[in-house]
Amino acid sequence: MKGLAAVLVEQNAPLALEDVEVPTVSFGQVLVRVLVSGICGSQLGEIAGVKGPDRFIPHLLGHEGTGEVLEVGVGVRTVTPGDRVVLHWRKGAGLESLCPVYGSARGPVNAGWVTTFNEFAVVSENRVTTVPADFDPAVASLFGCAVTTGFGVVNNNAKVKIGESVVVFGAGGIGLSIVQAAALVGAYPIVALDLFDNRLSLAKKLGATHAINSRGIDAEAAVRDIAAEYDVAVDNTGNVKVIEAAYRVTGPRGRTILVGVPAKGTAAAIHTLPLHFDKVLTGSHGGEAVPQYDIPNYVRLCGSGKLDLTPTLGKEYPLADINRALDDMRSGALAGRAVVRTSPSR
Repeated sequence: MKGLAAVLVEQNAPLALEDVEVPTVSFGQVLVRVLVSGICGSQLGEIAGVKGPDRFIPHLLGHEGTGEVLEVGVGVRTVTPGDRVVLHWRKGAGLESLCPVYGSARGPVNAGWVTTFNEFAVVSENRVTTVPADFDPAVASLFGCAVTTGFGVVNNNAKVKIGESVVVFGAGGIGLSIVQAAALVGAYPIVALDLFDNRLSLAKKLGATHAINSRGIDAEAAVRDIAAEYDVAVDNTGNVKVIEAAYRVTGPRGRTILVGVPAKGTAAAIHTLPLHFDKVLTGSHGGEAVPQYDIPNYVRLCGSGKLDLTPTLGKEYPLADINRALDDMRSGALAGRAVVRTSPSR
């Protein structure tokens, strides 16, 4: 079986659209027809090499999506052929398999336990979770990273209580989910900062009480004009200067949560004394989400009308236009999650 895939063949270069040979399903693996993929800022970082040289090139990308199970390998018990599933990067229920290797005209193409920038994906059982067959696949793809991470930051990392103040630096896909989750738990105020007005406008629709375009201003001073200090500050940018500012505006008993990852070789400077008392500085690993528990909860919330994720969906692109989607994310032209329709058209 062959299918179209977007392959990272060189850092800081467009992805290559190629037909790749899908490997045979092995122990603990699941073959999925990918229907929809979201694009996370992490993929932009992978392409740019923010964590350093990539020793796995060429390889497939993408870690959030929705698909249909076509085949399961030996040992797989949590899904069966025909199931609709979310593909996610956080470990869920089931086996963790070896990583697959695809074939191509250029030779072997590496992949991790989950990829979604491809029409057909061989993934580890513990990277898929079932959802109802009639659930919107575009919305379901957000459970692969954006929503589970953003809601997990609020619920698990920050443990936001009713009436606590929250400031969110960066209103991309995860930042918008953090804003929406903070609104659901009754935080106030909820301040969103970004460089692009379209993202801030969307943040307001999702529950931000204040929105600040931080381009060319003293963002820290602007944040303090709304509240002198915050119970929770979340950084999604990975910019060390922003991390420092987020830490400074966090109150003495507050929590600073780091979602964005700084580029390799950069370091933030902080005053550590408050950490010996009640102040907390911590990194988030996907909001410490547990997919097999969290995803069904969010599906139920959507079905009840208590949660509407449709506004967080940005523009849709066919897989063949994935590089345009990446450029739109980099430029700020896109508010909300980029949605790539990966299902085969031939």
